[in-house]
Amino acid sequence: MKRIGVFTSGGDSPGMNACIRAVVRTAVYHGLEVYGIHRGYKGMIQGEIYRMDSHSVSNIIQKGGTILRSARSKEFMTPEGRKKAYDQLQQHGIEGLVAIGGDGTFTGANIFFEEYGIPTVGAPGTIDNDLFGTDYTIGYDTAVNTALDAIDKIRDTADSHDRVFFIEVMGRDSGYIAIPCAIGGGAEIVMIPETETSIDYVVDTLRTGWNRSKTSFIVIVAEGDDAGNATQVAAQVQHELPHMDARVTILGHVQRGGSPTAADRMLASQLGIACVEGLIGGHKCEMAGIINGELTYTPFIETITKDKLINPQYVKMVDILSV
Repeated sequence: MKRIGVFTSGGDSPGMNACIRAVVRTAVYHGLEVYGIHRGYKGMIQGEIYRMDSHSVSNIIQKGGTILRSARSKEFMTPEGRKKAYDQLQQHGIEGLVAIGGDGTFTGANIFFEEYGIPTVGAPGTIDNDLFGTDYTIGYDTAVNTALDAIDKIRDTADSHDRVFFIEVMGRDSGYIAIPCAIGGGAEIVMIPETETSIDYVVDTLRTGWNRSKTSFIVIVAEGDDAGNATQVAAQVQHELPHMDARVTILGHVQRGGSPTAADRMLASQLGIACVEGLIGGHKCEMAGIINGELTYTPFIETITKDKLINPQYVKMVDILSV
């Protein structure tokens, strides 16, 4: 293998640039040519492909977002679109790919390999930390710390005005952001998709705290919780506890931005190197990850089909610490 391509796809996450940097410089170190593909699969189809070198990735390790941009491509979901993408790669002589993204990115790469045999090694780039095959994903640590910083500030105003705040964090299918935010932010309640949530339980917990002369509360709600989003949950609780002054804060995409933490820069660099060396070593259709401190390669099919479970002890910790 003499020439590889690298792209980012799906939602951006802090640390993607650090991973791109590691991929490019590892390729140069091993004597490979490396090409950046703009806007993921969409750019692959349209031929937005250009040569990169060490200078191309100077001064980006501290930047959030992705210099290669990201986009979702409906066209790549079609056989015709994938054929166009393959033709573009052939024109540029690209023999292997490094994909930085999540399950949608890896699903596309898996189908692409089955049809055209282009080997791909993936780096898990998503703030949700919901990919099987790695303890942590690129951007997760930064997103949690960004959310936690906001929660700390909200607690100040909650205390000042005797309010209950329902704070919505990202996590359509996962509570991995909500759990550390609840524990680290001293929340009274956490609501995540992995566990069934009873509004009666939320109401009873808040009422009990109020009767113990507690006057401010923090409730962390993952956006995909079964009881609804933060706005819906707050409305139901306010109906049962009209004497409480309830407010809703939706942190939203602020969690995706910002300069990556040291942990994310380290992880992204480690996985970027692993992706390139994995391609050189013959890995294909696999995601590089870190499990218990050890580098692992997990087949895409396992990464996108197996669930990454949350330790139930973490949920219990929130209950214990909120007493």
